[in-house]
Amino acid sequence: MLTVPGSSASPRQHDGIPRFTVAELNQAIGSLLERGFAPRFLLEATVGRPQQKKGHLWLTLVDGQASIQGVIWASQLQKLSFLPQEGDGVVVVGKLNFWAARASLTVQVLDVRPSLTTVLRQFEQVRSRLEPEGLFAPERKRPLPRWPRRIALLTSVPSAALADMLRTARERWPATDLLVVPIPVQGNVEAQIVAAIENLGEQADRLGIEALVLARGGGSREDLAVFDGEPLARCLAACRRPVICGIGHEDDVTIADLVADYRAATPTAALVALLPDRSQVIRALEQERGHLQRTLTLRIASARQRLGARQEQLRLLHPARLLGQRRQWLDQRQQLLQALSPRHLLARGFSLLRDGDGRLLRSVSQLRPGTGITAELADGRVALQVQVVEPDGQGP
Repeated sequence: MLTVPGSSASPRQHDGIPRFTVAELNQAIGSLLERGFAPRFLLEATVGRPQQKKGHLWLTLVDGQASIQGVIWASQLQKLSFLPQEGDGVVVVGKLNFWAARASLTVQVLDVRPSLTTVLRQFEQVRSRLEPEGLFAPERKRPLPRWPRRIALLTSVPSAALADMLRTARERWPATDLLVVPIPVQGNVEAQIVAAIENLGEQADRLGIEALVLARGGGSREDLAVFDGEPLARCLAACRRPVICGIGHEDDVTIADLVADYRAATPTAALVALLPDRSQVIRALEQERGHLQRTLTLRIASARQRLGARQEQLRLLHPARLLGQRRQWLDQRQQLLQALSPRHLLARGFSLLRDGDGRLLRSVSQLRPGTGITAELADGRVALQVQVVEPDGQGP
């Protein structure tokens, strides 16, 4: 039974039926709504006919089957990060406002966010404008520095994403200096992100920054809509240093991811992609050191072998040795000459016979009885006269 709010009396009865004035009825309805409906609720709807009047935003919330009026008071409108437009799908945090004077029911919007369909539609709209300009082209992407000395991390501070990135950097490559740049990562903050990136780009040379990491931890796709803006995309494309995006989860792809020089699945993956792995580098250096040691050992052994061969060659070609060999050869020749010398034969008892003209006699046919000859002995000569010539029959 309906009762008038603030009154314990029951409505007047007429033939057993409650009887109200208009004001009483409206107040009773308001009382029921106040007591029987949640003070706050979520409402999924599509925005229709948004109009601003005296600073307040009036709109119709529809779902294709029904509609209800909604209002965002001026004081609340200034706090919102998303301003709904005609046809936007939204998720509203609201409460019911009931004006008893005219029995008017309205949803007072406390907060509003774009629905997933709206976010994806905006994503496709920006993508269709930027893709023909080549902002997503692979050939435009710049390579990441191999051994970065300093990088900038743009993310919310403090945050779990930042803590994970700092831990990963310490584990992988502590030699890289990290410049943490706090930025807001949710809501209507695109202009602040763009300003931070532009500022870093202008000071990159002075600060020694070699790459930028734009990161945000997990969240709904609607929460990541700030990274779908065209101004941010153009800012990333124009940045003077390579940009790595690690936004949301692996399945989340934003416009910033498509424009960035490298897209990582998560903030931690961005640091993994950018920084060398210390353990792998150490293993590679150890392998290289082993290879160099083996190569050096082989080269030293080869050089020693060549040196030994050269030393042996030098020993063989040394002037003293060559002189000794020559002297030995000459001694051998001298001994041979001495052995073949007629003097050697003479010393053994032989003699040389010469005619009167000093010609060597080789046959008895050169002699006649009474001919004078000379016999040459080892220690002198003897003059002889041939008495008898007796050929032995074996001559030539």
